[in-house]
Amino acid sequence: MLILLAGIFALHIICIILLLVATIDNAWWVTDTLSTDVWARWIYMNGQWNYTDLPTGSHYPQDYLQAVQATSVLACIFSILGIFVFVAQLFTLNKGQRFTISGIFQALACLCIMIAASIYTDRFHLDESFGSYGHCFILAWISFALTFISAVTYFVLRKKTA
Repeated sequence: MLILLAGIFALHIICIILLLVATIDNAWWVTDTLSTDVWARWIYMNGQWNYTDLPTGSHYPQDYLQAVQATSVLACIFSILGIFVFVAQLFTLNKGQRFTISGIFQALACLCIMIAASIYTDRFHLDESFGSYGHCFILAWISFALTFISAVTYFVLRKKTA
């Protein structure tokens, strides 16, 4: 059981790291001279990357952008809270009740990052003919899958008594 708990802890830490990288790093949409994330745009000029604000208007609707930003940050917060609750529940709750709250936090993190990535997919870069989704966008979807697996694992382990 100790090895299983260590594996779950490691999976949770990996989820947190992936969520933080996906939220903070600057590669949700990339081209040869452009790198865009949910916070800013970086343009490659004169041999260096220059920070610029995200464009406004129909290409970047601000309400959808704020929803992506908020749900990305919430996913990180819920996952970080989940790891603290996981550790606290190991020592305070009875068997059969231990991992419910951790599973709920992971399920909320899963839902939030899914919402962020879905909105970004549906509302941004639709009319751009060149460029591709960057590694942070891909990490957001990978972290969605891993947080889902982590949440399901917590709910399954809740029923274990050994």
